[in-house]
Amino acid sequence: MEDVFRKLLKTVGEDLNRGGLKGTPRRAARAYEFLTTGYTQDIKKVINGAIFESDNDEMIIVKDIEMYSMCEHHLLPFFGKCHVGYIPRGKVLGLSKIARIVDVYARRFQIQENLTKQVADTIMEHTDARGVGVVIDAQHLCMMMRGVEKQNSVMKTSCMLGTFRSNSSTRSEFLSLIR
Repeated sequence: MEDVFRKLLKTVGEDLNRGGLKGTPRRAARAYEFLTTGYTQDIKKVINGAIFESDNDEMIIVKDIEMYSMCEHHLLPFFGKCHVGYIPRGKVLGLSKIARIVDVYARRFQIQENLTKQVADTIMEHTDARGVGVVIDAQHLCMMMRGVEKQNSVMKTSCMLGTFRSNSSTRSEFLSLIR
């Protein structure tokens, strides 16, 4: 990856011997390796058995999970907050595992719409919840720094599964609690 960044810098007209750029290809390669760690993570290992028996059947919500991802169209960051709710059916997920699931998928090149669905599908699959709701609010540098250059725009995506989709009062409760 270092060679790719070296070539990129040369292509835009930079001098790789300039003081500020010494070591930049290596640093940039390391940064991209970190920003794409989601490709090397296995969801089962991330969850690591942190699914616990519970007779709780009330909505569980974790909101304002900070997330950073990379747009697959321009390779520029998008960032914001993810809100996750689910209604358990005999099993609850360890609290930190919800944020870790968000990070696994966020640390891949993709679009926000898919990220939202991946998080919801994974929680539904691993907990067998009655329903799952995921909402992501994010700002996209590909829209802020280039193209239409709209600095204050926020994209909102949602994925509602199970009772969050079929029951409007469940969906309304979740949406009102994450506000």
